[in-house]
Amino acid sequence: MITLNLKQLADVTGGRIYGPVDTEAHIQAVTTDSREITPGALFVAKPGETTDGHEYAAAAINDGAVAVLGEREVTSADGQPLPMIIVDDVVAAMGVLARHVVETVRANGDLTVIGITGSAGKTTTKDLLGAILSHEGPTVVPQGSYNGEVGLPLTVFEMTENTRYLVAEMGATQRGNIAYLADIVKPDIGVVLMVGTAHVGEFGGVENIALTKRELVEAVGTDGAVVLNHDDATVWNMREAAQAPVWSFSESNPAAANATGTSEGEDLAGAVYGTNVHLDGNGNPVVAITFPDGSVRQVTSGLVGRHHVPNILAAAAAASAAGIESGLIADTLSGLGAISRHRMERTERADGVTVINDAYNANPESMLAALQLLAEIERGNAHSEPRRTWAVLGEMLELGDDSITEHDRLGRMAVRLNISKTVVVGQGAKPIHSAAVQEGSWGDEASWFETADEAEAFLNENVQAGDVVLFKSSNGAGLRWLGEKFAQADVAREG
Repeated sequence: MITLNLKQLADVTGGRIYGPVDTEAHIQAVTTDSREITPGALFVAKPGETTDGHEYAAAAINDGAVAVLGEREVTSADGQPLPMIIVDDVVAAMGVLARHVVETVRANGDLTVIGITGSAGKTTTKDLLGAILSHEGPTVVPQGSYNGEVGLPLTVFEMTENTRYLVAEMGATQRGNIAYLADIVKPDIGVVLMVGTAHVGEFGGVENIALTKRELVEAVGTDGAVVLNHDDATVWNMREAAQAPVWSFSESNPAAANATGTSEGEDLAGAVYGTNVHLDGNGNPVVAITFPDGSVRQVTSGLVGRHHVPNILAAAAAASAAGIESGLIADTLSGLGAISRHRMERTERADGVTVINDAYNANPESMLAALQLLAEIERGNAHSEPRRTWAVLGEMLELGDDSITEHDRLGRMAVRLNISKTVVVGQGAKPIHSAAVQEGSWGDEASWFETADEAEAFLNENVQAGDVVLFKSSNGAGLRWLGEKFAQADVAREG
């Protein structure tokens, strides 16, 4: 956290001081989770759907919080006022404070802010980019998927006066969300990965998703850079809204005519593209990356799955736009695997079972990519014996009226890709199982269980050495915990 005392906090947020506040006390950290309180932290009492942070204000002070940022006055058990800064809306106040932090660091140092958005791949791309930038100076990257009106400010609060790079992941559930986030951090570089169907039920259509992602493009000023996916026609068309010079990333040379309709010679500030893309025997992407300086550098990623190639190229392009030398970019990306949890997280169990836990998020595009990965691992495996592939699938949330159709499509694709075993968990995901059976998955090739416990018992009884087991669902479906437990099952038996 930058140097900031409670009097300055009240001034910045327009808050009212209540209780025994030491106005000269400096804030050491900011959190919305009372379990994360450390001495000198500011506790943000955020009202939620299921709980209210104000109920934990007294406990936060007892654990060492310097004050509480809240919306109403709270007293201790014996009726004494707690030290608080009272505002009308704590989430809005977090945004105001975050904007002040960014402005302060920018005014006193050499700060570059890179915003990343897209329907899929944001977390992986920001992790890759953060690893590259950290070689050049102090870099702040979001934890996990801190990408909304609460998560982005919490990321900003990790900055200090000497922060050189801020990577801001930007998610959205409705129009205006990304414009709001961009207004807080004022990105120097904006990266748009892809437009898919994640949250389509909330947005009311893919067109609204595209318009929302475009808000990041529109927010970057003329002295910045916009980095767009040349292989996604919807994203590439956003260049028309850019004030800043446009960079591209692609799996082919953007100077040549392709499906996006781009003609040879189109003016680009910079182009990063990959060729000779394939997976090695472990399912890791291999790609030869061409950089704007003309250099071609081979990268063998530590990530799992071909669908990560656009994320790798996007990170390389964003780093190039930030002025990072191509050799450093390629060296950092080579061998670099998943950093955030439950995103193609690969575990090799002692009994020879490979577990891939990718159950933090899911949408139709990422689900299909995960199934294709399973098929590719089997086709390209280095084992002498064939490996059985298991797809343990849960519900994809927030698909609205398309939910049944998309789950049905997924079940049929599992059969067409020749996945050995499809295990479906949860009532909302049941159309996956029904479709797999209708597509020709007979006997024990497809199974449905109402609970994760039932699925776990089935897997423990039937998975054999050498099998590859993928866990994939939306975060709310909770399969990531089943995947984590199953990955350690052999350890538990040995104990």
